[in-house]
Amino acid sequence: MDRLFGHSAFDLNRDGKISGAEWAFINDTFFEDNNGISSGSNINEDDDVIDEIEMAGLDRDELEFMDEDERREALEDAGLDADDFDDFDF
Repeated sequence: MDRLFGHSAFDLNRDGKISGAEWAFINDTFFEDNNGISSGSNINEDDDVIDEIEMAGLDRDELEFMDEDERREALEDAGLDADDFDDFDF
C-alpha cells in the first residue's frame, strides 16, 4: 500500500510509509459511507440472518463451505425455509 499512498496526502506524518492509523483513515475515507457502514453492506439485515441461523443451531462458517444442496438440506432440517436465505451471501 505504501506504493499507492506513500508520499501523498494520506501519508499524514510524511515519513514515506502508511502506518496503521493512516491506513484506517484511508479505509474510512474510501470504503465507508457517512454512517460508518461499509459500502454495499446491510449490516442490520445480515445480523438478523446470522442470529436466526445461530438460534437454529447452525454455524455460518460450516454453511459457507457446503454446496448449495447440502446447505438447503441443513437449513430445512433446522426448521428454516431455505428460500429465505437465497439472497444471503454465505
